[in-house]
Amino acid sequence: MGTSDSKRGRRSFLKIAGATGATGLSSLAGCTVFSSDSGSDTFTIAAAVPETGRLAPVGNEMLTGYELGVEMLNERDNVDREVELLVRDDESDAQTLRQQLQQLTSNNEVNMIWGSFSSPLVMSGSAYAENEGIPFLAVATCYQEPLVSGDKEWTYTPFPKTRDVTRATTGILELISENERPQTVGIWEENSGWGAEMANAWDSTLSDAGYDIGMRETYKPGNEDFSTLISQTENAGVEALVACPQPPDGITAMNQLNNSGYMPDFIEFVRAADPQAWWSALGEQGNYVTMCPGWASGMTGNGNEAFLNTYADRNDGETPRVMVGVGYNLAQTTEQALVSAENPDPESVRASLDETEFSTVIGDFGFDEYGMPIEGQLSAASAQWWDGEQRLVYPRTEQATELQHPIE
Repeated sequence: MGTSDSKRGRRSFLKIAGATGATGLSSLAGCTVFSSDSGSDTFTIAAAVPETGRLAPVGNEMLTGYELGVEMLNERDNVDREVELLVRDDESDAQTLRQQLQQLTSNNEVNMIWGSFSSPLVMSGSAYAENEGIPFLAVATCYQEPLVSGDKEWTYTPFPKTRDVTRATTGILELISENERPQTVGIWEENSGWGAEMANAWDSTLSDAGYDIGMRETYKPGNEDFSTLISQTENAGVEALVACPQPPDGITAMNQLNNSGYMPDFIEFVRAADPQAWWSALGEQGNYVTMCPGWASGMTGNGNEAFLNTYADRNDGETPRVMVGVGYNLAQTTEQALVSAENPDPESVRASLDETEFSTVIGDFGFDEYGMPIEGQLSAASAQWWDGEQRLVYPRTEQATELQHPIE
């Protein structure tokens, strides 16, 4: 599938007044999309996700959300064709991801590509989709810089961004009573593009909110010894620690913090604390650490109740892990875009993504000129590990639980 001849330069930013704003998969019953003569009776989505490798714990949970979302989409009459999801294992590796996507698109008529987990893998998928002229949707990436600096025509990321995550951090801290609220913040900066972006945003946002940045130190991804960082953090009198480590790195760091005799009153490990692997590895030693995955059980409206009930029915009453909801949100976004599209051609689907106002389990949003949710629209849902459950603490819905503080 070649790139369209009608390139628009930077994606046009058109928000049509009164554009369709669905309220979740269940709200679209009776709507259809595409005419009966629009070609194949299947809309095919290709995805390469980390089913194995370092990111497998979160990748498989996200994939569960993808699969459940497509299954529910196909149970409805909103789209007049079957939606098919073709998945390959990217092995948590960007080169493997590209090879898998090449194979999928060579052997199938692919209408859309869904992204992997983490910014490097998502951007690898984005680059491939941009070259092929295929609409690309991805979650599990907060990294803004590649989106705002690159001339991306086909990439859309219905997921909170760095600016939203750091704003949510301030919101979480404000839930703590003023006389007990941490004042000195430590930032562990992963030596990566997104690590630097997050560290800069935390530094700026928390400083502007009146917090003292007591230390900011860099570490390499894959680090196995956090003892020096822990000593520096303790010596700086850090009460609130924030970082965005990969899951294995965060688990290692938390183990070493528990063995060090020092524990900050508040810890937010974005990304690392997202998967079930956190609790499986740490148990109660992982209690009360917060995360900002963008969705958590406790969010309300926008199809959340139907999603939770369906998941519980199919999984012996269990509550889905946060990345399941994040993945499900991508299926909702896709369905609402298809309902608004005139036909399944790439240009039509892209125009629909530009113009539609979306309503999914993560919130209400439209896309800006960079394919990111418009700034300020998403609350960046944040959760806290508590006795083996990921409990929503921010935003304060009627289903949210009280923030547990300090870490014991």
